[in-house]
Order: sequence, then structure tokens, then C-alpha cells
Amino acid sequence: MASGYDLLHNPRLNKGSAFTEAERRTHKLEGLLPPRVSTLALQVARIHGELANLDNNLQKYLLLSDLQARNETLFYAVVMSDPATFMPIVYTPTVGEACQKFDHIFRATRGIYLPITARGRLKDLLGNWQQHDVRFIVVTDGERILGLGDQGVGGMGIPIGKLALYTACAGVPPQYCLPVMLDVGTNNLELLEDPLYLGLQQNRARGQAYYEFVDEFVEAVETLFPKCCIQWEDFANINAVPILERYRGKICTYNDDIQGTAAVALAGIFGALRISGGKLTDQRFLFLGGGSAATGIAELVSEAMALEGLDIEQARERNALFDINGLMVKSRTDLLDFQKPFAQNRAPVSTFVEAIRELKPTGIIGVSTVPKLFNQQVIEAMAEINDRPIIFPYSNPTSRSECTAEEAYR
Repeated sequence: MASGYDLLHNPRLNKGSAFTEAERRTHKLEGLLPPRVSTLALQVARIHGELANLDNNLQKYLLLSDLQARNETLFYAVVMSDPATFMPIVYTPTVGEACQKFDHIFRATRGIYLPITARGRLKDLLGNWQQHDVRFIVVTDGERILGLGDQGVGGMGIPIGKLALYTACAGVPPQYCLPVMLDVGTNNLELLEDPLYLGLQQNRARGQAYYEFVDEFVEAVETLFPKCCIQWEDFANINAVPILERYRGKICTYNDDIQGTAAVALAGIFGALRISGGKLTDQRFLFLGGGSAATGIAELVSEAMALEGLDIEQARERNALFDINGLMVKSRTDLLDFQKPFAQNRAPVSTFVEAIRELKPTGIIGVSTVPKLFNQQVIEAMAEINDRPIIFPYSNPTSRSECTAEEAYR
């Protein structure tokens, strides 16, 4: 076990002023800490006091990040002392701003960065991680961070934040968690021209080179961490769906934006139906947005409807998608393969309100990443055809939400 100065600078083992007098003698900490021993509760109270003196959530995020880098026990104790307050700081919406400013606020490094320029050596780079028993990897390539788009290596804030929730909410020991950034470049011109940008200053790799890089990453993980589950996070639609299909039958893996979001959405629908008293098979849903999140939710809802007696094709007909080019109908020639199962066999519809009046959905689900699209016209159109309409604005961070609860009620 580490001792003395090294122990105080090991975030996984450091307890700061909470080391007892006996521990201080045993581990050569005497003289390296103020003499009075603090309880964990007192340490948490001290951090609460520091946070209360800060002006905004980004400053609070940075303070908590610094705390995580030096004392994980205290960090998780603080987060778990008031989850409703701290989860929006550690993760969305604050993490979105942190990703946007990542290169300008960079402090202690965390996790593993795998640049595509290191192809052929990914196993060596992953092997530099100090833990040899990793059970959960959250990995991103930074292309579609929340509703903010391409953030390059700044997207690393998402795997770091998500794995903090693995520990705080699910009790996964932090030593089993590894955040990973696959740096394949960025198409964000502002980042490419920023001298402080920390990632590869090149455009994003596409096609065969990209997928061979991802293959090498998966093979390295399987070799080094055979008990590991890989969670794909915030990949663009063009890569998210193929990657999931490529590996879902081969390794322990899932895509949070496709499958995790879908699970939560379906749970929300069941919660809504407990209030309205309706059956799932009687519902019709209209999605604002047609990406991987929308199709992931639509497919899981369809499968749930099939479990309750509907034919799967009938179920998919009850889940319609609407994107920037209007309602997704069979006559459109711009649909991707993963969108086609939900194309409606009807005439084109160009506005969302018109689509509501045409399809008469019992619920609308916003995954557009465009704020305020669930406006007064939309809410009123839903209320005209439903006694208790289901309104789910899911885009995040909050600044990208289709509406707030208050706006819907008003």
C-alpha cells in the first residue's frame, strides 16, 4: 500500500483529514496533515460550504472535478449527500458547458485517450491504465455530444460524468470504471483553429479507416479486460447504429443513446399510462427528430406493444417520425435504413402541427436537439385531441429542450 506523500496523492486511497491518528502513524502521514482528524460528514460539510460560495455551476463542476482527482471517497460522498443537487452539476446540463470549454479549463487528466494516429498500438495505450480489472468502459468519439454536436476530445466530459453516475447511483466501485475517448479528429472548425485545442487537428476519419480503428479498440478491450462491458456514448447516427449492430451479438455492449434512452422513455410512457389509464397498444406516438435516439425509442415501444398483442409491423405504424424534411413517409427517398421501418404509408406532411392533426398521436416525444419546438400551437394541438396528452421533451442539455414543463402547463 502507498504511504506518506504518495498516499495523499492517490485519489482512490486518499482520505485527507479523515485519516485516523493510528492510520497516520502506520502510513507515515504524521506531519503531512493538520493534526485534527475530521469525520467524513465534516469533510462533506466543508465542501458544501465551498460550493455555496461559487457563482455558477461550471465553477462548481470544476471544484468537484478537482476533488475527484484528489479524493474519490469524498467526491462520491458529496455527490451522494444530495443527488438532486449534484447530478445536474456532475452530468447534464452542466457537463455540456464543460465539454464546450474543455480545452480552456483542462486540469488533471482522467481516463484514456486513443488517437487514430496510434493505430496498431491501441493495446499498448490501453495497457497504460493502472487498473487491470476494468468492468465498464464508457467510450465516445465526441461527434454528437448531447445536443451540442461535434466537440472533439472535449466530449471526454461525457464518459467521465456518466461513469461518476455508475458509482453514485448504481454502486459500481470506481476502480472498475474507465472513460475512453476515441480521437478520430473533428469537423468543428472553431476547434481546429483553436491553439488550445487538445485533440488531433485534422478532419474526422470516415469509412474503412474509422471502422478498422474501432475494431482494434474492441479487440484490445476484449484482450485486456475480458469481463468488461462497453457502453457507446454520443456517436453520430451514421456510426452509432452500425457500431451497435456490428458488436451487439458478439460482446457485452450497448448504446446508451439508442437503448438506454429508449428504456427510460418506455418507462416514462408506462408511468404516464398509469395516470391516463390507457393501454400501450392503444397509443400513437409522434417523434420530433428521426435520429438514432428516436428510432431506438420507437423500436423498443414497438416491441413492448408486440408483447402486449400487436403485430410488430402494426406496432411500428403507431410510431411515426418527423424531421427537418417533414413526416417520414414511404415516398421519401432520403431515409436511412434504420428509419425505414417507421415510414408512414401516407401523403407527405410538412409541419409538425399538421402531422399532429393528421396522425392524432396520444404522445409526442422530442429528440430534435432544437429548443422550443414544442410551442403553444403544438401543445394546444395535442390538447385538442387528448384529455391527457403525453408531452416528452427529451433533448438535452436543458438549453436544447423542446419545451419546459412550465411552458407546457402554461
